Amino acid sequence: MFSIILSHPQMGENIGAAARAMLNFGLTDLRLVAPRDGWPNERAIANAAGALEIMPPVRIFDSTVEAVADLHCVLATTSRTRDMVKPVFNPESAVEELHQRLTQDQKIGVLFGGERAGLLNDEIALCHGIISIPTNPDFASLNLAQSVLLLGYEWIKTQGTLTACDDNNPPPAPLEDKEAFFQRLETELDATHFFRSEGSEAIMKRNVRNIFSRADLTQGELNILHGIISALRGNKKKPGTK
Repeated sequence: MFSIILSHPQMGENIGAAARAMLNFGLTDLRLVAPRDGWPNERAIANAAGALEIMPPVRIFDSTVEAVADLHCVLATTSRTRDMVKPVFNPESAVEELHQRLTQDQKIGVLFGGERAGLLNDEIALCHGIISIPTNPDFASLNLAQSVLLLGYEWIKTQGTLTACDDNNPPPAPLEDKEAFFQRLETELDATHFFRSEGSEAIMKRNVRNIFSRADLTQGELNILHGIISALRGNKKKPGTK
């Protein structure tokens, strides 16, 4: 599954044009996070030129966390790295990365921000990496549907040209399981007053999340991390003791 996630899109016309671009290149799973004008949207349907009638029903979510929960890998489209240490791809290399993951039965997605402000830092922190589309530095603004079209074009170019990766390693855990771990870790760190400065608490939490989101943590590795937290809390006794 290759999902396109539009976070807080504003104009129905752009949603429809994005759907049209998706279907042009064989992509059909469209997810919307809190569209400003609600859903369904007549302007989106009109601008989709029939694509929305052919594609599966658009899925609507209240938050980006919910929208990507079942995916194993999500890349964020942004023109700025936001001072986060994450892999940065161009459209071609991003599609190669996503294609290889898809051949390993991973669910993948690309996250696009709203027309006015793009993605929030906390949304980018959820993602494994960043897609940066090369543009004129003096005029870098791309329409939402244009960005979707560029990724779709690169995607269809790879069909039949890339082979499956011979990788017997276990797949990464879905993002909803990572999110459960992040929430538990933050709760435990809050309890120990780790985040001492209120002014920097949000940034520190985002940085902690980035440490783990960059890694393809498997379910087994997440279980180990949960066990470490439990051990540090004193929930486990030393072997051989009563």
